[in-house]
Amino acid sequence: MTKGVEFEVPHNPEGRADKVLAKAFPDSSRSLIKRAIENGKIHRLDGSVFEPKTKLSGGETLIVDLTRPSSDHLQPFPFNLDVLHEDKELLVINKPSGMVVHPGDGTDERTLVHALLHHCPNEICPVGAPERPGIVHRLDKETSGVMVVAKTESVYHYLVDQFSQRLVSKKYRALVGGKMNRASGSFTWPIGRHPKIRVKMAVVPNGKKAQTDWVLLDSFAGNASMIDCDLKTGRTHQIRVHFSHSGHPLVGDETYGFNSSKFPFGRNTRVMLHARKLSFKHPNSNEVVSFSASIPDDMNHLIEKIRDT
Repeated sequence: MTKGVEFEVPHNPEGRADKVLAKAFPDSSRSLIKRAIENGKIHRLDGSVFEPKTKLSGGETLIVDLTRPSSDHLQPFPFNLDVLHEDKELLVINKPSGMVVHPGDGTDERTLVHALLHHCPNEICPVGAPERPGIVHRLDKETSGVMVVAKTESVYHYLVDQFSQRLVSKKYRALVGGKMNRASGSFTWPIGRHPKIRVKMAVVPNGKKAQTDWVLLDSFAGNASMIDCDLKTGRTHQIRVHFSHSGHPLVGDETYGFNSSKFPFGRNTRVMLHARKLSFKHPNSNEVVSFSASIPDDMNHLIEKIRDT
């Protein structure tokens, strides 16, 4: 919308200011409207400001600015994305291993966000943060697989709500070191920031609830196991932390205890984790849709190599 739009408060407005404005501007979230009021971007015609809880008077005129910080400083990155589905509301892609999702300290201009800006210019809403337009969830740099990206603010919040309420189904394939002693299980250790190494996560007593359900698919003589994981929560590095804590770090994951000297087949390989399936309710139909990405070649090749050991 144009910066500084005039808005006349309807007669007999119901409720507090942020609720009245949320009803009048349905394409903007209530949290965005609340922040705009608090930052003085929504004010009366005479320049006076008010609080989100203020009761407005019918007929008074407000200046409403709901523009977001621009993502224009990000340069589009020409990259052939593996698009699994695309419509006017959202985009589902198969992220390759090695690609960082969004810009941050130490990243270059070849992130998924940069690639999205090239793939669909002017379509990705800069919701959340200017450096993370449309990003609803993320995968680690070395993790491959299915991701959904929102194109509009309303869809962004619709999807974020599903993730926060644990209504999204997330299935992963992992290759872990050693042989699992059970056919299936569930790890429920709480996860939080590592007490000494702040860039890592760990199982800690005061951590957040985390649950990883898993099924053993195959065990190999080369001392490794192939696992299917069903993520019931979405903690940072959850699968990596849980399997490392169980004594079975993911192949290639030296950050969380993988020792390549004990697994010759795992030298110079990435973390063997792939987001193979994602299911969520589509904002248009409110019906569950599912998207899958085949196991990538590098993981299949390593599995065959281990089988031949």
